[in-house]
Amino acid sequence: MNRDGSDNTGQDAEGTRLRARLRATEEAVERIGTTLDARTTCTELSRFLCRHIGDAAAVELLPEDATAARRPAEAPALRRVASAGLVKVLEARFPADHPESPAGPESPASPESSERLEGSEGSEGSESLEGPGDGSPLLRALAEDRPVTARAVLSGGMSAQALAVPLSAQGRRHGALIVLRAGGSFSADETATVLHAARLAAAHLTHARRHSSVQRTAMDLQRALLAEPGRPHPNLELATRYLPSGSSALVGGDWFETVRLHYGRTLLVMGDVMGHGLDAAVDMNAYRSSLRYVASTDLPPHRVLRQLDTAVAEDESRRPATCLLARVDPARSIAAFASAGHLSPVVFGGDGTADLLRVPVGPPLGTGTGGYEQITRTLTPDDTLLMFTDGLVERRGEDIDTSLSRLSRLRLPAGADVEQVLDEVLDHLDGLHAEDDVAVLAARIRRHPEASGREEPVGCES
Repeated sequence: MNRDGSDNTGQDAEGTRLRARLRATEEAVERIGTTLDARTTCTELSRFLCRHIGDAAAVELLPEDATAARRPAEAPALRRVASAGLVKVLEARFPADHPESPAGPESPASPESSERLEGSEGSEGSESLEGPGDGSPLLRALAEDRPVTARAVLSGGMSAQALAVPLSAQGRRHGALIVLRAGGSFSADETATVLHAARLAAAHLTHARRHSSVQRTAMDLQRALLAEPGRPHPNLELATRYLPSGSSALVGGDWFETVRLHYGRTLLVMGDVMGHGLDAAVDMNAYRSSLRYVASTDLPPHRVLRQLDTAVAEDESRRPATCLLARVDPARSIAAFASAGHLSPVVFGGDGTADLLRVPVGPPLGTGTGGYEQITRTLTPDDTLLMFTDGLVERRGEDIDTSLSRLSRLRLPAGADVEQVLDEVLDHLDGLHAEDDVAVLAARIRRHPEASGREEPVGCES
């Protein structure tokens, strides 16, 4: 009681209510959308709703190809992706003959929600917890493009209230959420909090699906580029693999190539454009095209790198890249190597033991400084040459020499073919769970080549 006789009880209650609503809103911002994974966002949303609003909550999403339409021509197929709270409550039944009014201007259950809804971006599409039907609050919320409340009957006959809200943002509809409370109804503040959480989650779902779309584009581009490397001469056996890192990571610029040269020789290439994503994949294709052109002049590997470095340095938009070249001459059983900032290759002998070559490492391509050196090594039909990108061996927090030592200690089964060599190496180094993309190439001189190395000059093919 104030000195003038007025009572502040109502004002205090209003202030407490607004502070509680503000705290819930702030927590929603912090806890919903912590990653670019759509399923994780839906899980965070359902858990938030159970902590602050109801006894149970579920989120159901439309297929990605159905998110662009504003209104479905027929009941869409939703898929439950997240739920939280009491499982038994989610088994509620919604009597079709006793629907409640949509939460909005006419609904006494949410007098404030109408103003918020009118300014919101709508969303449609739905499926009830027990399947499509006219009584489904999820279907109704999506079809009417607004929150909907409905009476639910729990097992045992207890009454409950359900609040269904569409999930949409930036003109894209993603699905709907439903939150249930046993033995009670939702206040205007609680309805507003649900609407805020739904809009927030929908915005994050839009970002997640755009991220996923860009990632798929980059992945498709990179797979297309790597799907058909140039064919080596028939006197060389070849096996290649490309393994992208986990789905949460953008693809990188790892690539490999083979270029036929004169007199039965083949140039093997392993490269890695710095960075990740679509831009790195595009630059990878540019490097690949440039290398094919320079290699067609039949220069030794270190001079090929020198010309590439000069050309790339003149293009400021091009990302730097590492590159390892190996020119294999089966007729002379010799391979010549040159490296532009790339990891050295490994040669597995006929007994399965590994020999890590020490190729002089020049600067990455794009610096314009050159300085590449070439070494040669005997390569017999018993040897298998392995070239790879750093994703195969590097481990976070580990020195690169330790990582390479792990590879050089491998002992593979004697007599393994090139495909088996790749399988063994990827298995021993856990390439399927690497932290970065992995590109790897294995090559071996055929013991009985189909064509003589120097009988007939062969033109370059790209």
